[in-house]
Amino acid sequence: MKVNFKLYASLGQYLPAGAEDHQIALDVAEGMSPALLLELQGVPRAEVHLVLVNGVFIPPSQRDNPLMEGDQLAVWPAVAGG
Repeated sequence: MKVNFKLYASLGQYLPAGAEDHQIALDVAEGMSPALLLELQGVPRAEVHLVLVNGVFIPPSQRDNPLMEGDQLAVWPAVAGG
């Protein structure tokens, strides 16, 4: 199934080749979860802060729920600033 995978800020380094504008369409296995997709892409769990699926915040306790065909997964690291 296809999902749109977006990584922002410092996490962009974990996007596969061919990504443009911080995102890429990926073919993933049925039942793939946000947590597993991030693990397979080599994104360190400790660097993941904000996870959204189709614009809805996904708390850590729900990141093992399966993605669906056409979902948009967007992930940001913790951001510091002042």
